[in-house]
Amino acid sequence: MIRDALFACLLLVPATVWAQSAKPNDAQIAHIAYTAGAIDIAAGQQALEKASSSEVREFAQEMVRDHQAVNEKAVALLKKLNVTPQDNPTSQALTKAAEAKKAELSKLSGAAFDRAYIQDEVAYHKTVNDTLKDQLIPNANNAELKALLETGLKLFQSHQAHAERIASTLR
Repeated sequence: MIRDALFACLLLVPATVWAQSAKPNDAQIAHIAYTAGAIDIAAGQQALEKASSSEVREFAQEMVRDHQAVNEKAVALLKKLNVTPQDNPTSQALTKAAEAKKAELSKLSGAAFDRAYIQDEVAYHKTVNDTLKDQLIPNANNAELKALLETGLKLFQSHQAHAERIASTLR
């Protein structure tokens, strides 16, 4: 729970910085979106190795499949637009928080892992979805990038709802 609050704070700090100075550009937005997807792919792969519940394993497989597909579309779009993703404080905060969470989850097994992973997926998708909706989509200048982010948001909102349903069944 503390990690989830820390994660939310890490995302809000860069948003505050952007609000006070320049807003994120398309190259930074692309990097943030790709990084968020890569993090969930890695988390899903960890869950595929450690989860004991078949429902959690199926969810993890869905995360790997869907986030890989979106990231592949993002890479293709960036190549088409000749845009190089630009690292930034939000991407760095996401990566740092994900590394801490992966280490935390690596110490768990069985039902404890399943609960912690799914709870993190609920919090992660909520944070990423809010960031997409409130920061990334409104600041995207390129129409194709904005459309990809909007499509991703719909998919990731369904992921959040799916994780919430699973979380309500795990004991």
